[in-house]
Amino acid sequence: MTDSLLSAEVEAPETQVGRRYIWLMVLAQFGVFVAFITPLAISLAIKLSQLAPGRDEYLGYITGAGALAVMLAGPFLGIASDRTRSRIGRRRPFMIGGMALGVISLIVMATAPNVIVLGAGWVLAQLGWGQVLSNLQISTADRLPESQRGRVAGLTGFATQIAPVIGVGIAGILAADNLLLFLVPGAVGVVLVSLFVLFVHEDDSRGMEFPEDLSIRTFLSKLIFDPRQYPDYAWNWLGRFFFYFGLTLNTTFTAFFFASRLGVSVTEVAGTIAILSLGGIFAVTLGALGGGFLSDRLRRRRVFVLSSGLIFGAGAVVMAFAGDLPMLVVGSLLGSLGIGMFSAIDQALLLDVLPERGTDAGRFMSIIGFATSIPQAVAPLVAPMFLALGVSAAGEKNYLLLYLIAAACTVCGGLVVLRIRSVR
Repeated sequence: MTDSLLSAEVEAPETQVGRRYIWLMVLAQFGVFVAFITPLAISLAIKLSQLAPGRDEYLGYITGAGALAVMLAGPFLGIASDRTRSRIGRRRPFMIGGMALGVISLIVMATAPNVIVLGAGWVLAQLGWGQVLSNLQISTADRLPESQRGRVAGLTGFATQIAPVIGVGIAGILAADNLLLFLVPGAVGVVLVSLFVLFVHEDDSRGMEFPEDLSIRTFLSKLIFDPRQYPDYAWNWLGRFFFYFGLTLNTTFTAFFFASRLGVSVTEVAGTIAILSLGGIFAVTLGALGGGFLSDRLRRRRVFVLSSGLIFGAGAVVMAFAGDLPMLVVGSLLGSLGIGMFSAIDQALLLDVLPERGTDAGRFMSIIGFATSIPQAVAPLVAPMFLALGVSAAGEKNYLLLYLIAAACTVCGGLVVLRIRSVR
């Protein structure tokens, strides 16, 4: 009976989901990114500049610690999600708990009296909001047929890329009030994720059975997989790792980079970044929606992922050599186009090659999370070394080298996916 129950879930879903599911999913992921990425984009930098002026490298240590926490906890939580028995399903309990922890984390960061507490708040934010996002994405693996993956990934990719733009705009308005700076974006996240939890049905999972108990040995065995058994999944993992390593190098120090190139303070640069980011909405839309819908129509993924790596890399190179606002605008727009395309198509590609989606979707979605969390943990920690190489007599950090390395990584990420064979 257990074998029958599990085998019924193994096949990829074929029935298309309705518009309500799609739009509530888009809104929920938009809300998570407003709440979660706004601190990373600007709020943390503003708070850090108040607590430790001139210590830009602390931001790398804080963000790296948060990513490390997710890297360690993510697989356990993903496997737990697969095996959760509850009246409201497997995924929704983790969304609800993640929201609660996420709100607590924002309060901790807003009221932090020192850098250590600020870092602890960011770790809680990564664990809380990260679980909400992870289970939303696992839900797409549970429900989306191949024919809808590109367009849904395009819509959610677009939403998650414009969310930081909106978040930075909110931060620019609320920069003088630390509590509102963190909590207003969090309120947006709570409202939009709650709509998904309340209005998207998930089957009662209390009757689920599994062929083996989850012992420590079984759990540890689920943290790894054999690349020879799932080579296309392995190549997708590696491509995502390279892209996100470059992306993290590029974005972690954005506020400090812009302040340095424009000759203004970090607090003053928030408004400039917000205005500049608004121009990126069109580029993100073109990359995410255009790429997602074309990918479904043409039934091709790899060429779009390669193009996204090349485009983002070109944007990073332009920014590396930029000395004024017009060049920063050009580089930012190219970067937004590349990010939008990658976020949509690589997510669809992942769903195409995801192993054992019926029984272990959470497990493999969590393992792919390593490809994001490891770069987010390591890149901010090594970035200060690049910044310190060739520091000028005036103390100006080497952002040129940092952004060139970021460009090389994203191009490698695009090239790696060409090794995938089961998807065109």
